[in-house]
Amino acid sequence: MKYITKTVWVLSLVSLFTDTASEMLYPIMPIYLKSIGFSIVLIGILEGVAEATAGLSKGYFGKLSDSSGKRIPFVQIGYAFSAISKPMMAIFIYPLWIFFARTIDRFGKGIRTGARDAILSDEATQETKGKVFGFHRSMDTLGAVIGPSLALIYLYYFPEDYKTLFFIAFIPGLLAVLASFLLKSKKTPDIKPKVAVPFFSFLKYWKESPSEYKKLVVGLLAFTLFNSSDVFLLLKAKQSGLEDTMVVGIYIFYNLIYALFAFPIGILADKVGLKRVFIIGLLLFSVVYFGMSANINLYLFFGLFFLYGIYASATEGISKAWISNITAKNDTATAIGTFSGFQSICTMLASSLAGLIWFQFGAPMTFLITAIATLAIILYILTIPPPPSKPSTSN
Repeated sequence: MKYITKTVWVLSLVSLFTDTASEMLYPIMPIYLKSIGFSIVLIGILEGVAEATAGLSKGYFGKLSDSSGKRIPFVQIGYAFSAISKPMMAIFIYPLWIFFARTIDRFGKGIRTGARDAILSDEATQETKGKVFGFHRSMDTLGAVIGPSLALIYLYYFPEDYKTLFFIAFIPGLLAVLASFLLKSKKTPDIKPKVAVPFFSFLKYWKESPSEYKKLVVGLLAFTLFNSSDVFLLLKAKQSGLEDTMVVGIYIFYNLIYALFAFPIGILADKVGLKRVFIIGLLLFSVVYFGMSANINLYLFFGLFFLYGIYASATEGISKAWISNITAKNDTATAIGTFSGFQSICTMLASSLAGLIWFQFGAPMTFLITAIATLAIILYILTIPPPPSKPSTSN
């Protein structure tokens, strides 16, 4: 565990606290919004605006972090915004205020993502990227187990008291912000001059980025276009006759598997190769979606969500580790921020596309198309060379 430094521990705890706060609200967010008068259409617009905000800001703030040479302030401010947004959602229920509060939350994610992942990359060597990113994902996802579990317990004793949960969620959010102040800046020998960073300057990086980066990101984004929200998997479980508590239970089970396996799979990836593990993850994803296209019982649902947790463990952190290994160190935040930004937008499009297919042709066709498309994307990923033994030094 010597490769898990104090900085990696602190960032992982910060992510754990933040995810506990966010995931505490995830299962009840649509219910709460409907209870204060939001229609399904308005909820969709709200989430679309929020994700677009996060997507566009990730690239910009990643570039700004690289240009300024600073990391920690972006992490602290980003997590602070997300923490503050939780009680804001409950203070007033006016639609414009709710839009503002939800956007603040996603804006915070945009501010911190690139800088945080760049710090993780700096704390790892070429041979330990999978371990470090895997450990962070394990801790982060553990929050997705704790959060919904706490929400279920609270709502068991206080049914439909959704508003109070938003205030309770502020507590782990505040702990995340306080923990972020344990991070220490490393002294860098070359101080970068202050330069203006246009909002869409990260798009320029795409043109100048290494060809290996472009090839990989094209494949990742193609997959994202077919990888719709987990809500559709939960909706399939609900349609198959599972009770609401069981649906939430399966979601917690998936996150538990994800949290348990992300770190050991990261260790495996460092031994056998990031590319190999990533492809195995995509194969498991395809198996899960083929399975979801059929009528299945409760036990098979748990089996498929088990595989889905393994898939997430083998792809989420691994993809960022792979990106950080094929880009220059001083461009890490920009590279990951640019990818994460495009990814957020593609995720929004994927959910819209999945919803349209579901409405027109039914759930089985939605999952079947995704499974087949994933197999085609795997063939493309196979053509991409694995990460080199040394990272790129080009700007």
